[in-house]
Amino acid sequence: MSSQLILPAFLVSILLFAVLFFGLGFIINMLIKTAWLPAILYPVIILLYIDDISTLDYFTQFGSSMPALGEKMASLAPSDITVLSAGWIGAIISGIVMKMLRSRGYQMF
Repeated sequence: MSSQLILPAFLVSILLFAVLFFGLGFIINMLIKTAWLPAILYPVIILLYIDDISTLDYFTQFGSSMPALGEKMASLAPSDITVLSAGWIGAIISGIVMKMLRSRGYQMF
């Protein structure tokens, strides 16, 4: 890939993750009416996504699965961490927006 295409793709990825998880968080907040559930679940879902370990192994082989997860997290590139953090920020902002809308009297939120 050309080095001229890397920066725009990186910036678009940051924007897409933030908007995507803001939208998902907003919809989940409307349906379940808990403002912070998406922001709490996002890191758990991302950790389950980036590892190569079965979810069941976290319960059956906890001692070996946690160091493997730590190694996988340490091997993430700074660009990956930035993009994933943008998604988490989007989920947090959706909770803030929901709280603001509810406090201003919007009943459907």
